[in-house]
Order: sequence, then structure tokens, then C-alpha cells
Amino acid sequence: MKSTVLHPPVALAEHSRFVQRVRRRYAAELALLPAGLPDRALIDALIDALLATGRPLPAALRVARHLVLERLAVLDVEQRCPMADVTAAMTHLAEITLDRALAAARAELDEIHGAPQDEAGREIAFWVVGMGKLGARELNVSSDIDLIYVYDDDGQTHGPRPITAHEYFALLAKRLYALIGDVTDDGQVFRVDLALRPNGKSGPPAVSLAMLEEYFLVQGREWERFAWLKSRVVAPLSAAGDPRTRGLRDLVSPFVYRRYLDYGVFEGLRQLHGKIRSEAKARCAGRPERANDVKLSRGGIREIEFIVQLMQVVRGGQFPEIRTRSTVKALQHLAARGLMKLETAEQLQAAYVLLRQVEHRIQFLDDQQTHCLPQEDADLRWIAASLGLVCDRNSCQLLERLDEVREFVAAEFDALLHGAPQAAAAGGPCTGCGCPPPALDAEDFLAKLPEALARSVRALAENPRVAALRDESRQRLAKLIARAAKHMAAGECSEDAALRFVDWLEPLLRRESYLALLLERPQVQQRLLSLLGVARWPMRYLMRHPGVIDELADARLLHGRFEPAAYLAELQARHAGWTRSGETDDEEALLDTLRRAHHAEIFRTLVRDVEGELSVEQVADDLSLLADATLQCTLDWVWPRIKNRHREAPRFAVIAYGKLGGKELGYGSDLDVVFVFDDEDERASEVYGAYVRRLVTWLTLRTSAGELFDIDTALRPNGNSGLLVTSMDSFAAYQTGRGSNTAWTWEHQAITRARFCAGCPELAERFEAVRREVLTAERDLPALRAEVQSMRDKVSQAKAPKPGRFDLKYSDGGMMDAEFALQTLVLAHARQHPELLANAGNIALLERCEAAGLLPAGVGHAAADAYRELRRAQHRARLDEQSTAFDAEAAARFQPQREAIRALWRAVFIG
Repeated sequence: MKSTVLHPPVALAEHSRFVQRVRRRYAAELALLPAGLPDRALIDALIDALLATGRPLPAALRVARHLVLERLAVLDVEQRCPMADVTAAMTHLAEITLDRALAAARAELDEIHGAPQDEAGREIAFWVVGMGKLGARELNVSSDIDLIYVYDDDGQTHGPRPITAHEYFALLAKRLYALIGDVTDDGQVFRVDLALRPNGKSGPPAVSLAMLEEYFLVQGREWERFAWLKSRVVAPLSAAGDPRTRGLRDLVSPFVYRRYLDYGVFEGLRQLHGKIRSEAKARCAGRPERANDVKLSRGGIREIEFIVQLMQVVRGGQFPEIRTRSTVKALQHLAARGLMKLETAEQLQAAYVLLRQVEHRIQFLDDQQTHCLPQEDADLRWIAASLGLVCDRNSCQLLERLDEVREFVAAEFDALLHGAPQAAAAGGPCTGCGCPPPALDAEDFLAKLPEALARSVRALAENPRVAALRDESRQRLAKLIARAAKHMAAGECSEDAALRFVDWLEPLLRRESYLALLLERPQVQQRLLSLLGVARWPMRYLMRHPGVIDELADARLLHGRFEPAAYLAELQARHAGWTRSGETDDEEALLDTLRRAHHAEIFRTLVRDVEGELSVEQVADDLSLLADATLQCTLDWVWPRIKNRHREAPRFAVIAYGKLGGKELGYGSDLDVVFVFDDEDERASEVYGAYVRRLVTWLTLRTSAGELFDIDTALRPNGNSGLLVTSMDSFAAYQTGRGSNTAWTWEHQAITRARFCAGCPELAERFEAVRREVLTAERDLPALRAEVQSMRDKVSQAKAPKPGRFDLKYSDGGMMDAEFALQTLVLAHARQHPELLANAGNIALLERCEAAGLLPAGVGHAAADAYRELRRAQHRARLDEQSTAFDAEAAARFQPQREAIRALWRAVFIG
């Protein structure tokens, strides 16, 4: 028996009762709209053509809407026009009709009252702000439009019947509604909803910027931030070039996006979503046909929008690259930023497109603002056929596909919004699980905690800052501590980790968003406890930069390595985001962006380090590359802000010395750098001097986001008495001994591990040529040894450890002895052994010196191993905030390493 393949019938737009009505009533006018997708120009021309037939403006606007919708029904249903094209055309229709209506209404009122002016006599601007899908340019085919009317300033009119600006704009709002929203013989243009305005239906129809600012500061609610996220001035169209709209944008942006990770909005959105679901259930009571709502039902359009908007509001304050009004674009940005799995974003996007297409077809049927699937089988078959699916009496592919899609959306939504409270129940009482929330200072709560933890929590509860917290915040603290105690009881974290966690909480009492983050992300708290149990320094770092804990939720953190190209691309994307949002003039935002990105990468490296994913050498490599990339980004961002710059790109370089130069950077290390330029312009010294001063400020200034680097420029020519920035010619002359002003031997020691780390690539070659000239210069070996030993003696006197203690770096047989011995070998022999010229690091160069026959057999290799082991010990001690100077008993384990380095010293300086 042959299998039957179901082929969907062809769907035609004429099935729509709305299309049938338009074709009957406006048959003569259909030809006025040229073929193709209606855009602004075509819609504008259509309205002109309708006006030319003698219709008044209200009628012309309404007929234009009918003709545009009829065209979109044909394109969408019969030609499978992309959903984005349909919503764009509807958005154009709303913008054009609002612009026309606004111009007519103002002309009418101006004739009676005159145009409103401020105190300086300037005409007051008025804006129609589109919210929701209109603001996002995603308008439905039968949607209402959510509007808010805003005017620039207070004032009054000066016409025949003067009134205040507030009265004028209230009349304008009423007239606009009549032109757009009134139902006439030709229907209406759009249903207009003003309920989102400040104070809702009880508020004035139009508000000034000052009124809006006060409302945001005093009364603005969490759910309104989600509404304003999509806001956009949609009329007049001329407002796009009006600089005064920046005043509106400057109010809205900080209201919607906070400069921190704003996890406190989760509860607000839960309440809003619960309210919407309750209203949806109420609408369905006794009306089962309303249960299949593709917008408001579980897994519908609204839940996709909530997923996107929640992630944007939480992180958009710090990551402007994810700010966009479009749901589809936002999903793409979230995936690109790594905030959502690419597969999840793609599935949500596909679900969104399908649900919106179904919504459009539902609305095409009768031009009704409904989102419920029709009850008539013929209508359901038509919708299915228009999407290439089959519905018959045995099965319906459309319903099956919708069930599949909505189940996926609902699962993602519940995981994001409701997963955390459910998980919280595992670690203590939670919202909505039937248990009373714990009191932080309640004896029955403290009695359940281990003794040491209970003492620490009791001390925390007695802190006056805890007593000043809201009840909700104290409950959050108790829940987090209960969860920590549970992990401790299960052997998943140590007592030290739990105690450090309580210590870590105390400075965060006024930064409640971080407490909310941990409550929303139980897995983040679990990893945090694991991290705090390993060493003390991570806790100190987290106290200074608590926002980095969000990184613990990123799975990429486990096994990755720092990637400079990806880091720089991410920062440039963030800069582009600030540019799009008009905030690049806010220098503090850029300074904070650099600091947060740098702190996040430091923390990622720290986690990989303490979890054993990286060796000490790999940690130093990654930290050094991170510093290079951050310096390069800072150079790129600062140069355009130099007012007297004389070229597009600076001929400028940063030369790294010390630990950065040798790629041995540790956590919190200073950056030893020298700034050079190679530019013949007569203004060069002045310009680059200003550039460096600005750079140092950007790199060292402590902002609300913390610090970036401590910069040490003492190794520049002539040290602290020299110029902050040096021409390459002067630098070369100083280093190579040309002229009377020349470098000391200790400066040549330093240049053995110097390198170009940021700036103009052409200067990298020039600097390396100078460095090699210095290293290959002929030297008097006895004099060189004497000068290096003299410098070593000075350091010993300045950094001498206490008697009887061994300092890993400064003591006899310590790391500095190995470094000075190696520098001597390089300066003495690089001329004959070019393999020593590369800045390959101390360990590799010691191996090369032995291979070149400059050291006795085994000495270089043993010294390299010893140096590596001392570095590891130094690294571990600093991670746990322990001294790197050991008493005799503890130092005994380093005796083999000391002897190996002493042997190296003897081979170099005694022979």
C-alpha cells in the first residue's frame, strides 16, 4: 500500500474576511498603491493620492491603512514575505500617519492659540514616543499603538487665545487621538493606548521632560523599565535630526539601564508576569477558545520578549552592545556576547518568527486585535496552509508545531525566571515554597548552623548596617547563609570557605544587586564557595570587585585561555554600543568599561589558576597578554579625545619592562613602562605629552568600578627627572651611548627583558633594533660583573629580610640572584650568541646559556628548575596572602633551589 504524502493547499489572501471587505469597498483605490512592499515613500505618496481624490485627511489616513494591510496580506500569505518586512511596513504606516496627523493638529491649534514657546522665545518641541512593538519597529498588522506624549519645556502660546504649553499639548493629544484613533465610517487608523504614560490613566495626557524626570526618580516602577526599553520618538519624523531629543534619551537610558548587574529586577518581572498570566486565565474563564493565545499563553510571544528584556535590563547598563529595541536583534547580540547559548538564541528566534507569523494571520482574518487561534476549521486550515503546513480532521501540523515551540519557550522562560527560587528551596526557605523566611538573628536559625559559622553570622546580624536593611534584604542574607551551611554539611565546601563567605557578604550590604544575583544563581554561589575555600586573595579580589562573580555562571570560564583578539573585539563592540546610545561623551562610562572588562578577565584567570587549570607560567602569560591588550585598547580610545592631535593614528608605542616585559606579570603587579614616539611634526612633543598625561590618568584613576593599573615610568631615560614621553631618536641615543647623556648598566640590565607591548607596529621593529644594539655592544666583562654585583648589593641593603628568614626573591640564592646572573650573561655574550637576544623569559634563557656552553653542564638547567619552583612558591604564598619570607624551618624545603641558584651565581661571577 503506497504511503500518502500530505501536500498543503495553496493559501490565498482572499480567504480573509478583511481582505474581502477592502476589495469590495475600495476596489477603485487599490491601484493607487504601487506594486511591491509599502515603504515610507510609497505610503506617503498613497496618502497624497487619496487626498487628491477630495478626501479629508482623516479619511485618507484610514483608507491608506486598509490598502496597506490588504497588500501586506497578499505579500505575507501568498508570497511568504519575511516577517521583518511585514512589521517594518506596519511601522512605516504608523510613523507616516502619526507625522501627518501631528502636523495637521499643530497647524489647527497654532491658528487658534499660536505655537507654544519657552522663556527664550524658542518653539517648544513635542514628541510622540512609540512604546512596545512600535518603538521596536516590530508592529503587528492589526496592533494598537502604545504612545506617550512628551514636550521639551514649559512655556505658553502667544496667539489670539494664549494658553500654557501644558494646556496646548493636552489639546494636541486629544486632537491626535481623534485623527488616529476615532472610529469613523472608514474605520480607524490605529487603536491608541496611552496607559503607559507616567501615572497611567490618572496622569496628564502629555508630560514635560522635567515631569518625566521627577517621575522616573520618585515613582518609576521596575516593570516600567521594561516598557521604556523599547521607547523611541516616532513623530514628528523631523525629530530624528533634532539635538533636543538627546535630553529625552539622557533621561530614559539611566532609568532603564543601571550601571551595575541589576539582578534585583527578577522579582519585579516575576510579579508582572504573574499578573499577566492571572489576567490571561481570567479572560479564559468560561471562554475556552481564548486559551490558545499565541501571545499571552504559556510559551507565547510575551515570554520570549520577557526573556530578552530581562537579560538586557540586567546587563545592558554595563554592556551597551546588547542594547537594542528589536527582539530578534537582541537575541543575536546576547548570543554574540556569550550571554545565551547560540543554539538557544536561534531556537528562540525561530519560535518568535513563527508565533508572530501565526499572530499576523489570525489578525488578517477579520482585522481584529486578537492573538487566539480561530475556532473555525477552515480558518485553521488556511493559517496552516499559508505556513506550508497541513491541518485536516485527523491531525494538524500547525498545532503540533505550536505545541513544540511553546513548550521550548516555556521551559527556557521558567529556567530563567523561576528556576532560582525553586533551587533556593534546596538551601533554605524560599519565596513561594510555603516556608516562613528565616530571620538572620533568630536563635532557631543560628542553632542549625555549625558553631563557628553561627558565631560569624551572629556578629554579622549585630552589625548596625544589617539592622538598617529592608526585611527582604535580611531574608536574602539568611537564605544565602543557609545555603552555604547546606553545602558545608554536604562536604561541598570547607568551614573556611563558609566563614570567608560571611566575611565577604559584610561589605556588600549596600550593594543588594549582588545578593540578588547569588539568590537567582545558586550554581554561582556554589562555585564561589569552592573558590573561597582555596585561598584568601580571591576573597580580597571579590570584595574589591564583586561584580565579577557573574563570571562564575559562564561555562567558558572552566577550560579556556585568555584570547587577546576576542577581548579587543568585545571591547570595541562595547564602544560601538556606547556610540549608538550616544554615551561616548561620558568618559567615565568608557573608563568603567575598561576596568570591568579587565577585572572580569583577571577573575577568569584566577579561577582557572586556583582550580588547577593553568600553570604559573600560563597565568603569567595570560596576565601579561591581558595587560598588553588593555593598554592597546586604551591607546585607541584616548587618541581621538586629544583635541590638538595632528594625525589620524599616533606614531607612538608603549615599551614594557620588568615583569610585564618578561611576561611574568602577577596579580596586582605594577606595570613598568616607557612611552616613546617617532614623529617629525614640530608639534609632536606637545601632542604626545598631552596624550601620555591623559593615558596615565585613564590607566591609574580609581573610579566607581575600581582601579586598572599602577604605572611606574621610572625606567624612562633619566628616570623620574626625565620627560614622561621620549622621541625614539632620543631613546636610541640614550641607550646606545651616543652623546653625553647615556644609560647606566642597570638600565641595560632592565632592557634585556624589555619589549614593545602596544602602539604603532612600526615602532616595534625600531625599538627591537635599539634593544639588540644595546645587547650586542662590546663590554668589559670584569667591569660588567662589578657593576651588576654593586647593584645587587644595593638591593640587598634596601630589601634585606629579617635575620634568619629566607625571602624567595631577595635573599641569597633567591630569584633576584638568578635574574641578575642571567642578565649579566646576556649582556656579556649576546654579541657572540644571538640566540640570547630573544625575550624568551628567564627559564628558557637559562637553558639556552647552558646549551651555548656559557655555563657548566647542568648548572643552567638546575637553575631554571629552581627559579620555576621559587616562582610557584611565591605565587602560592601571594594567593593565600602569606609572606614570601620563610623562617629557617619552613625555608629548609627550598635548600636545593637555593644551592642551584648559588651555583649559577658562582659560575657567572666567580668562574
